[in-house]
Amino acid sequence: MAYTEQNGFSVEARDLDSPEAQKAASQVPASLRSCHTAIVDGYIIEGHVPVSEINRLLSERPAGIVGLAVPGMPIGSPGMETPGQPDQPYDVIAFDKDGRITVYASYGK
Repeated sequence: MAYTEQNGFSVEARDLDSPEAQKAASQVPASLRSCHTAIVDGYIIEGHVPVSEINRLLSERPAGIVGLAVPGMPIGSPGMETPGQPDQPYDVIAFDKDGRITVYASYGK
């Protein structure tokens, strides 16, 4: 079972012919693109974003924000836990429709 399902989200997975086209259409800035994209209640979730931050986003609904992203695949982020390897620090980045980004949360710093 996927991390998000284990944390109460219903998941419908789809394989796409052109994931990069979907990321672009979803307004994910190129610098933030990662391994997979989700849509949660109209928000774009890119990469290994902790469920706590998704829930925070859904609760707060900050003006102008269209999504959250964790660029790359940092060790220690949800789904990337690696026994025997130290967790890497990483940021959860919020982005708007114009590609402006802000740090929404930081982990391991």
